[in-house]
Amino acid sequence: MAFLVALILILLVQWFHLRLLRLELPERTHRWLPWTLVLVHVPLILFALLRFAGIDGGGVLPLLRTLARAGFYFQAFTVLHLILAMGFEAAWRVFRRAPPSEAPAVEETPVDPSRRAFLRNAAVVSTGAATVVGIGGAQQAYGDPQITRLPLAFPDLPAGLDGLRIAHLSDLHAGPLVSPGTLRRWRDLTEREQPELLLFTGDLVDSRPDELEPLLQAFRGFHPPLGRFAILGNHDYFDDPRPIWRDLERAGIRCLENAAALVPRGGATLALMGLQDPMARNGRFRRLAFGTGPRPAEAARDLPAEAFRICMNHRPSEWEQALAAGARLTLSGHTHGGQINPIPGFNSARLLGPRTNGLYREGDDLLYVSRGLGVVGLPLRVGAAPEIAIITLKRG
Repeated sequence: MAFLVALILILLVQWFHLRLLRLELPERTHRWLPWTLVLVHVPLILFALLRFAGIDGGGVLPLLRTLARAGFYFQAFTVLHLILAMGFEAAWRVFRRAPPSEAPAVEETPVDPSRRAFLRNAAVVSTGAATVVGIGGAQQAYGDPQITRLPLAFPDLPAGLDGLRIAHLSDLHAGPLVSPGTLRRWRDLTEREQPELLLFTGDLVDSRPDELEPLLQAFRGFHPPLGRFAILGNHDYFDDPRPIWRDLERAGIRCLENAAALVPRGGATLALMGLQDPMARNGRFRRLAFGTGPRPAEAARDLPAEAFRICMNHRPSEWEQALAAGARLTLSGHTHGGQINPIPGFNSARLLGPRTNGLYREGDDLLYVSRGLGVVGLPLRVGAAPEIAIITLKRG
């Protein structure tokens, strides 16, 4: 059903786009437009079909994936083009004071030549604007991430945990849009901060378990004194997650899925918990379930009462689950801070929930939502710079 809905949306958007292009482009190109759009989108549709059916596809899948990504980028451009075209059409109507009964720009009826020229000029302007936004967004996405150094005070923090420095990395999305060199730069910047504890809060890979290896290579040899821990995010469950669990453990990164680890420091104990992402029970592509989703009681089982509890929980919308496990501090990601925020003052992550990025408080309990490091879908970030969070626990 999800695949069918996606297919209908793709075809509907391209139908509107085809009609708009016929207004903007010379008539001699019209006969080729439908075939061009078909060629662009067939790989995208085939790739989505294979992924939803759980078919590996063999050696053809990497090539198909590359072509599908190009189709996805074109789809994104199409939506932007349509939105801008509607804006320009509205401006034309106001400027010319056209009556409401006038035919819309996408109708296949004779068009005023001056209107056609206006739409062609508007198309050039919108393409230029999209190019500028794309270049700026790519620079923000692949430039050095912001280092957020955040002291967090708790009145009941055990004295032995005072000054503990935690590196919180989220949403690295190792894969086709994040190169090994980018991963190594993130590692170097994190190591330079000299954290005592390194935490990965999910979406380690873009969609496939074999994408984890460059991340493990990048962080090889980086051993904070109190250890490295991880949980999986929804993207890590797009395929069978068992290779990810296995490879993390082999690399010395302990994976906490509805589990906890006790970390001693200065005579005090930190109880580090991890909750499993709800995607574990969905089996979106493989039609298989690999877990129960978040189980706070299971994660907090048999923990010492005096231990200070920190919870890794990929989705900030699941903060209540972490609070149920007794977490004083919860670390999340998932939202990318909206990743692409074209409207000033509006964070696109609001579509996922009210906790978009930064610090949130519930009584004396805190939640920190990282904007993450990688990208999804489009290799862009607009108004949502990538982030490495360095959190220092303070007593007081």
